[in-house]
Amino acid sequence: MVVVTETLSAPKAGPYPYRITSSVPKSLHKFTNVVPRNFYDRDPRIVGKDLLGKVLIRRERKRLLAGRIVEVEAYLGEDDPAAHSAAGLTARNAVLFGPPGYAYIYFIYGNHYCLNVSCLPDGVAGGILFRALEPLEGIEEMARQRGISVEKPSDLRKLTTGPGRLAEAFGITRDRDNAKNLTDAASDLFIADDGYRPDQTLVTPRIGISKAAERPLRYIIAGNTFVSGPRTPTLLTSECI
Repeated sequence: MVVVTETLSAPKAGPYPYRITSSVPKSLHKFTNVVPRNFYDRDPRIVGKDLLGKVLIRRERKRLLAGRIVEVEAYLGEDDPAAHSAAGLTARNAVLFGPPGYAYIYFIYGNHYCLNVSCLPDGVAGGILFRALEPLEGIEEMARQRGISVEKPSDLRKLTTGPGRLAEAFGITRDRDNAKNLTDAASDLFIADDGYRPDQTLVTPRIGISKAAERPLRYIIAGNTFVSGPRTPTLLTSECI
């Protein structure tokens, strides 16, 4: 959970009168432990829970953007009515049927993109939707890309809480990032493991969908203020790590 504390001097992330202090790694510029491909070559329900606490990294104009993954949803493939792959293989959803560990980006509601990562072996559809991040590094750049100002601690939620917001903050688009390898540290978009582990995670029904919405396939870090949706979600499972 993020703790925002008052400070008289501006942090390196931008000219803001506070800093994030809880789960920020000692050196954000030395992410060497990239999450490998075999991590994603598993059931999305397992991958989803294990992604919590990992860090999404974007290299943007020689600057580093970093956000801790605090909320995701699993989509199970052709047997999941809410999954894009339920209709079978198409040109649009081909990444979901391909090798694990690749970005699947789609445009929704005519105004924002959503980031997913493919799971399961090549030829078997499955994926994870990223719903919220805890911003760690590059706050000023995230705000610029979102077209908003961050003037108080509560404004930080406007950066990366919700799939559309986080995609915009990280400059994620289908043209730029669809089918991008998220397991390659040389990429400008990848996922790293800095060793952070959440104390408790929760499993709830998915939100924002109408089909199969009752399935317990949403995974969140308990108590994290950057989680989207209801502040008191319907709890199905609580896991302490």
